[in-house]
Amino acid sequence: MKACLMHHDRDFELLPALAPYQSDVRGDLELDTLLDAMAGDDELICNVALSALMDSLGNDGGTILYRQAILRDAMRNPAVTRDLYRLAGVALEGKRKHYFGVFMNYPSGILHGSMELMQMLLEVLKAVRQIADLHLGAFSSAGFSSLLAMLQAEFGDAYFDEIEHHLSVLKLKSGVLESARLGQGNDGTGYVLRLPRDTRPAWLARLLRRGPPAYTFRIADRDETGARALSQLRDQGLNLVANALAQSTEHILNFFEMLRTELAFYVGCLNLRERLAALGAPLAFPVPGEAGRHAQRFDGLYDPCLALQMGRSVVGNTVDVGSRALVMITGANQGGKSSFLRSIGLAQLMMQSGMFVAANAFTADLCSSVFTHYKREEDNTMTSGKFDEELRRMSRIVDAIRPNAMVLFNESFASTNEREGSEVARQVVKALLSHDIKVYFVTHLYDFAHGIATSLSDAALFLRAERRPDGSRTFRLVLAEPLDTSYGEDLYREVFLVDGVNSGQG
Repeated sequence: MKACLMHHDRDFELLPALAPYQSDVRGDLELDTLLDAMAGDDELICNVALSALMDSLGNDGGTILYRQAILRDAMRNPAVTRDLYRLAGVALEGKRKHYFGVFMNYPSGILHGSMELMQMLLEVLKAVRQIADLHLGAFSSAGFSSLLAMLQAEFGDAYFDEIEHHLSVLKLKSGVLESARLGQGNDGTGYVLRLPRDTRPAWLARLLRRGPPAYTFRIADRDETGARALSQLRDQGLNLVANALAQSTEHILNFFEMLRTELAFYVGCLNLRERLAALGAPLAFPVPGEAGRHAQRFDGLYDPCLALQMGRSVVGNTVDVGSRALVMITGANQGGKSSFLRSIGLAQLMMQSGMFVAANAFTADLCSSVFTHYKREEDNTMTSGKFDEELRRMSRIVDAIRPNAMVLFNESFASTNEREGSEVARQVVKALLSHDIKVYFVTHLYDFAHGIATSLSDAALFLRAERRPDGSRTFRLVLAEPLDTSYGEDLYREVFLVDGVNSGQG
């Protein structure tokens, strides 16, 4: 049995570990803020959401739309979705409660523990089947409809009756009846547990019976050696049945484990939606485009992590990038450039994982991977200068990147002088564009930005952080070419002037 809620034909697999560039993406895009909103204290939701986001870039358009349809169903039926997730957790918790440790090394212990576990699983299966019976008509997605229909078909009344019958027989109320034959050296072999005899014979038959139908022996009450030998004979007969029942319980547990894992993604999406809705922040299902088309446009795109951190809705941006592969972002500090860059990367990951995105509308082509190259503050762990460290990280990206990828640069190569930094940035961008890689670049390097505006004006879109004449920020980006100023007077005014009065002393 397969849940098939993340892929239509296979199970979802958690990432064993993040690649170095993926760890950079996680930190630079502040993914942990998003994961905390999705997961709360649920570690499984956090791990599943992280794997879904970071491993989403191999998904095709069909997988994305498949998950979107399931998520829409979950959003229409949040209580049912969470009930299924909770019941799967109850089943898995039952395994821990019914684990007998050292006694599970013996067939009798395995049989006893498996019977108790199966009895508990039976109650969970009945509850799951009841959900399918009551709510199948409320779901329209292929994934949820198939899952609920399978639950009805696999866990019918006849299935439950058969399990309960077998469990009743395995209680062995009439003792253990088994058969065996003599093997080499007169050792017992071929031990098989047999069905117990039918009900006891009538009293007249018992009265007229001449003697036992088989050879028998009895063990003295204090004969520990004999009791041990008899227990071993009993376990020989129980071995096959105990293993078969244990495998049956594992089969059901594996189903619940995969069901809970795949539902965790959608429960996390529900949690995030509720958090953002409480802030008045809009969400939309994106439209994925064909890889390599470089077709991207969005309305009201914002950084959900910033909204979650600030506890309110934040300013969004509306841009039609079209088929341009390069977006240059310049302008004054504290104008929303870094937040915009995060919003682009997060929206791409969220779209390709099958989620909604933080926008009124969003359309983009699929990317093979997303990379980030952000400036780093110098710290004690660095073994060389900041510029050398930037070049090493760029080298790692080049080793891993392939066509149709996206790279987000945030003030990269600014740790050296402007002339050298501009030349390195220009060469890197041209090389990436020549290999069909989409680039978003936030920079204060005017020589670099102006040179791109001169040489690649047709291939690039230029955005600038909006600044009013009085120096205030709107936190929106507007279509505009770079300026040869960083508005240093704004910093001077902020540091040295308070309400227009010089705060310095001499």
